[in-house]
Amino acid sequence: MFQRPVQFVKATVASIVLALNTVIVFSTMIPFALLKLLLPFRAVRQVADYVLNKQAELWVAINGLWIAAVGHTRWQITGVDHFKRSGWYLVSSNHQSWVDILVLQKVFSGRIPLLKFFIKKELIYVPVIGLAWWALDFPFMSRKGGKASAAKDLETARKACEKFRVVPTSVISFLEGTRFTPSKHDVQQSPYQHLLKPKTGGVGMALAVMGEQFDAMLDVTIVYPKGVPTFTDLICGRLSDVVVDVRQIPIPPDLKTDTGKDPAYRARLQTWINGLWAEKDRRIDELAAGFKPH
Repeated sequence: MFQRPVQFVKATVASIVLALNTVIVFSTMIPFALLKLLLPFRAVRQVADYVLNKQAELWVAINGLWIAAVGHTRWQITGVDHFKRSGWYLVSSNHQSWVDILVLQKVFSGRIPLLKFFIKKELIYVPVIGLAWWALDFPFMSRKGGKASAAKDLETARKACEKFRVVPTSVISFLEGTRFTPSKHDVQQSPYQHLLKPKTGGVGMALAVMGEQFDAMLDVTIVYPKGVPTFTDLICGRLSDVVVDVRQIPIPPDLKTDTGKDPAYRARLQTWINGLWAEKDRRIDELAAGFKPH
């Protein structure tokens, strides 16, 4: 697994720092999580949410430090100017590796509010981390399919997103629903060269609940010019080149609210997303070809 002793040392140090960072920072969230649970008042929530988000941002910042320390990654990041720390953003991205999440956190850290993910409800039982995700109001979805489950997920998302109105938030959705692999691409018979077919469930859910509050969609394209890295590559310091391109896109007014009474809404949303996806597919080739490390 490790080609050289130095990579083993880097992986060991990175793993220890990541574990300590997670246990220590997330453990300090517990008192504030209990405060929110026991005193569910708006004033208490505002204070607790502010502290909890700052703690999560510290976790992200420390991860950025060990990633920089163990590797010599060359970054090309474009389109990350003129964001608002006090804004609300809907973020979408292509998805190729678990490394994508840490890349996104690094790129947006300090630029926009903390990224919040839709995650599987079973993960709430993960020790320490599950409680932290709950405290940060990450929406827990069942994702089992069916009308009853979808309705329950929408209500869960609605409650979570109502809480997002208290503190500026960035909601992220990987539209492909899973990580890209050539085999998944072939099974889907995807019309895109570098992407799987986009799904509108997560985005539609976020827009249905708080579409009017979003300042814009941040359409993110991640490219790894020397091949898609694994998490092992990251902790061993083998994450060489990363290209991240961000486009700030206005959300069409007619897509900002889904009342559930417009049968053509989903079709319009899918058409809009398909257009963004076709542009992203073309953009990936341009970004890979134009990579200029510095």
